[in-house]
Amino acid sequence: MKRRQFLCSVAAVGSISLIGVARAAGESMIVYKDPNCGCCEAWANAMASAGFTVTVKHDDDLAAIKAKYQIPEELQGCHTAVSGPYFFEGHVPLEAVETVMSKRPDIAGLAVPGMPAGSLGMGSDPHAPYDVYSIPKDGGKPSVILSVRPS
Repeated sequence: MKRRQFLCSVAAVGSISLIGVARAAGESMIVYKDPNCGCCEAWANAMASAGFTVTVKHDDDLAAIKAKYQIPEELQGCHTAVSGPYFFEGHVPLEAVETVMSKRPDIAGLAVPGMPAGSLGMGSDPHAPYDVYSIPKDGGKPSVILSVRPS
């Protein structure tokens, strides 16, 4: 391989790893969480590492936040994040957040119900399955947009 080809290859690989950061750069995000929840803090830190400008708001009345954004009770997680017109309920994977922020679909937000082991911020259980739901703006039926099924 010639030097020039090598340098171009290195530059291309380096830019691929920065795509997620570039998508999030300049986007602000508020994360509403219980003051005592460490897994929510880990999720917020992952968003900040991806380039979001994250503000964490400790809130003892998360039910009011979830009601404000009309998040169905059966899809609620332990924290609620808001960025632009979207909410991200619970431990939504970074890739799903970045996809929504870059493609700007006509939805209210995404949700990962509960606190599934192995989801972003919830440890490293390599076998933990969970689903990511898209919640429409009109109060319609949520749908699974991503099924995480590690092998």
